[in-house]
Amino acid sequence: MTKMRTFDTSFTQNRELSWLMFNRRVLKEAEDLTVPLMERLKFLAIFQSNLDEFYMIRVGSLSDIARLKQPPIDNKSGMSIKEQLDAIYKATVPLIEKKDKVFSQLRTQLNTNDIHHCEISECSSAELKHLENVFKRKILPLLSPLVIDRHHPFPHLLNKQKVVVAMVKSKENLGTLGMIPVSDTLDKMVFLPRDSISFVLTEKVIQHFFPLVFDKYQVSNSCILSITRNADIHPEDEGFDFDLDFRVHMKLILKKRSRLAPVRMEVEGELDEKIRRIFKDRIKLSDTQIFVQHSPISFDYIFDLLDKLSPKQRLDLTDPPFQSASMKISMLDYCMKQDLLLFYPYDDFELFIQFLKESANSTDVVSIKISLYRLAANSRVIQYLCDAAQNGKEVTVLIELRARFDEKNNIEWAEMLEKAGCNLIYGFEEVKVHGKLCLITLKKADRISYITQIGTGNYNEKTAKLYSDLSLFTANSMIAQDAITFFKNMAISNLQGTYNLLWVAPFAYKGQLMDMIDGEIEKVKSGHSGRIIFKANSLSERDIIDKLSQASQAGVKIDLIIRGICCLLPNVKDRSENIQVTNVVGRFLEHARIYAFGEGEDAKIWISSGDLMTRSLTRRVEVAVLVMDKGIKLKILRILNIMMSDNVKGHRLMKNGRHQRIKNDQPRLNSQEYFIEDARNRSMIETPKTPVVLVKKSWFARLVDWFRS
Repeated sequence: MTKMRTFDTSFTQNRELSWLMFNRRVLKEAEDLTVPLMERLKFLAIFQSNLDEFYMIRVGSLSDIARLKQPPIDNKSGMSIKEQLDAIYKATVPLIEKKDKVFSQLRTQLNTNDIHHCEISECSSAELKHLENVFKRKILPLLSPLVIDRHHPFPHLLNKQKVVVAMVKSKENLGTLGMIPVSDTLDKMVFLPRDSISFVLTEKVIQHFFPLVFDKYQVSNSCILSITRNADIHPEDEGFDFDLDFRVHMKLILKKRSRLAPVRMEVEGELDEKIRRIFKDRIKLSDTQIFVQHSPISFDYIFDLLDKLSPKQRLDLTDPPFQSASMKISMLDYCMKQDLLLFYPYDDFELFIQFLKESANSTDVVSIKISLYRLAANSRVIQYLCDAAQNGKEVTVLIELRARFDEKNNIEWAEMLEKAGCNLIYGFEEVKVHGKLCLITLKKADRISYITQIGTGNYNEKTAKLYSDLSLFTANSMIAQDAITFFKNMAISNLQGTYNLLWVAPFAYKGQLMDMIDGEIEKVKSGHSGRIIFKANSLSERDIIDKLSQASQAGVKIDLIIRGICCLLPNVKDRSENIQVTNVVGRFLEHARIYAFGEGEDAKIWISSGDLMTRSLTRRVEVAVLVMDKGIKLKILRILNIMMSDNVKGHRLMKNGRHQRIKNDQPRLNSQEYFIEDARNRSMIETPKTPVVLVKKSWFARLVDWFRS
């Protein structure tokens, strides 16, 4: 094993603890009284879902890595794997306590809005009879109760499945464990016969009528629990945040790991000590991995509850709908004449769908090449790619079959594309393809031309309404030649290609990013000002962190807009004094990656699919494109400036690792509300000469003028 490098941890923090702080900010949105009530409930559900995935993937990966003979040390905090796991378990406890408190508050506020999340104890005798009838008719036939004794071994409990358990005692034995797994085929709620929306969660109904199932037993000390298992089926992807070559070591880990090993147990209600001991013994968990709570283990029922709202409740309790800005143009004609930047969800993703549809049917289009990572359930992207192939166009699809949690979907999409006549390229054995790139080739009167689209987010109609992303369309011939080279290299398994206006990981991207930071350092050394603005989901790559610190020490002014993990601590003396870190958690998930160097029209700006993480820069095919159009550059800088001035949903990272709401004497500015208002006010583009600009001199427009000045 190579000698480990030593790192300065005086201005850095642990990745996992930084992520938990991010999820705390998500939970904070569920407390925000300015957020509509049902949206606050959704934030609670997102918090829980985030935490579930964190334990399945990150805690699962760390548990795997801990199996190494000499586990690596975290290069941002100096913590061992065991210390990180212990810190994670410890930091989770106050999050669960806060979740319980927030849920109690929201439940009270639901009651005042005629929505009643009921406990069994709150039901009348008539309602209990109703619940019993529903239980016997619709629930009991679908249950598979178990008793654990000499003749019935302890079962394999599915990952995140809710299970009702209790101590059961008969005349023949001194007591044993009874359990009822809650099937996913059951409705999540049982509604009560009231005029209002009133319901009891199905698992609570099962818990109440547990004695009817185990009618020959004396039942006591019931609770609801769920086991979280290691679901990191690509541990080599997660492992690459350490200063270590994992290609050999992960193969050893895979041989040693226990498939789907438990990493956490959640309990709703009081946990009987006998039940605790049984589960600790059978599934090999410590007390620190068992979390007892007084709120639901899962909040997935909230999305079904939304369908029950009356029109007035929907109006009062959810975010107001808004219309994404669109254009009445031919996308092919427009993009051949000038570059276009779409900003989802404020611009309509339907424009990209229209772009594909036109390409599938245009007699001028001869080929389509595209890279796919995640897609919507009923993807029209797939539909139009199939249409294009059936219309005689050459369609090449680079599809990553290992997109986490979408593996099965992508295999099915690949089969459909292949049947339609598309050429398929799959990702590499050790490197995932995560870049978002589409190349359209047109031929007219023996003249070949191209339109290249490069984005920061997936080609997914659903998430394009929820995630904030950028999508660039350009007929620039140099970018097109890079795109041609990219798809050729992917087809022949060449990851070390050379490009002019693209950065392509895993070989060139990181070095070019570092070179651009060095360029800003040189500006300062030569007497000019240096300026860097990065927007990304996560910053954890150690070399990038050290290079940003070097730039800060040289006098480069640096703004980082990092939604989630940020291992760099700002404002640390002699290390990061010129670095400011902002994050925005709001209605939409901030997902765009932007890397800007310099200022104004002279700035060099890349938009990208890749984050500032070791896995993104060294274990994935990521693509960044240089923005050439001056108007689009100014638009992107405006987006960044508005986000950094968000004093409603914006937070600043402090040098102690905590976050504070941005407070200043400027007018109230919610950046996402600003962009929604921009979409409302924007004129429809009628001709290719019409730029994408604000058309109404509202206070929003005046604010833009202030930013530019």
